[in-house]
Amino acid sequence: MTADLSALAGAHDCLLLDLDGTVFRGPTPTRGALETLATVGARKLYVTNNASRSAGEVADHLTALGFTADAGDVVTSAQSAARVLGRHLPRDSKVLVVGTDSLAAEIALVGLQPVRSHSDAPVAVVQGHSPHTGWADLAEAALSIRAGALWVATNADVTLPTERGLLPGNGSMVAALRAATGAEPEVVGKPGATMLRDALARGVFHEPLVVGDRLDTDIGAANAAGLPSLLVLSGVSTPTDLILAPDGMRPTYLAKDLRGLRQPAACVRIGPQPGWCTTIAEGAVTLTSQGSSDAFSALRAVADAVWRGGTAMVVAGDRCGRDALQRWGLG
Repeated sequence: MTADLSALAGAHDCLLLDLDGTVFRGPTPTRGALETLATVGARKLYVTNNASRSAGEVADHLTALGFTADAGDVVTSAQSAARVLGRHLPRDSKVLVVGTDSLAAEIALVGLQPVRSHSDAPVAVVQGHSPHTGWADLAEAALSIRAGALWVATNADVTLPTERGLLPGNGSMVAALRAATGAEPEVVGKPGATMLRDALARGVFHEPLVVGDRLDTDIGAANAAGLPSLLVLSGVSTPTDLILAPDGMRPTYLAKDLRGLRQPAACVRIGPQPGWCTTIAEGAVTLTSQGSSDAFSALRAVADAVWRGGTAMVVAGDRCGRDALQRWGLG
């Protein structure tokens, strides 16, 4: 299949794709994800902050949903955390694991000894998401951290998107240990650049694109790594979050979902849009239609104007502008 070079995906040789909220939500693919990724010619690498499952388990889940993937296509924060600890610690060092057996297995793969109790005298603590983490697990970790153990967290996402809605993520448990110990972990997951660099080490890529649903993790990581990014509104971040995003969390492109990868790059880029006029005056951005009623292109134009103007006040200049702003809960 010949890539459509005018499409956003066609301009990139590698897609660094977030999973939860971007490719799927629990047992359900996001809208258009299956069809879109099946037609994209770029290498697809799935980069997830969720450390609860192994790369093979994640690949199996993707395959069960209808995607094409194997373990080599999946980069997890558990893998990156294990690599960080493997570089810091002598071989056979003991690491207390707060998380799943899959996280413990990654620790073992880099030559370290996973343990579950402070009485085993661990020299480090690694913390990743598990739905079964409880007070007893946090207590063992708190004792070790207070005793001087190196503390590495796979990620600091306070919420986890699911088909039921947003649930507590690893960051919520990290916050509990932070409060209990006064210590600060080394976080290897997004928004740091570590995982993206680990992913790109799996091939030779010249034009990678980061795709995700969270400004504070996916887009932040892209900016930290100096890479372009696409924000999809199929998960956590909202239009209001986009408008208010600080410099380090602003995406290059914006789409409703992964189908935006098949749109022309110029159309999904955040910036001035044909058919819309934005003016900045007296501390406000005014949105006025010049023949367009497309609310998504209006949102791209408004985000650009707000970021340039340094104001979050947005008002409508006409009926079409009002309708577009109301569509996104703005104005």
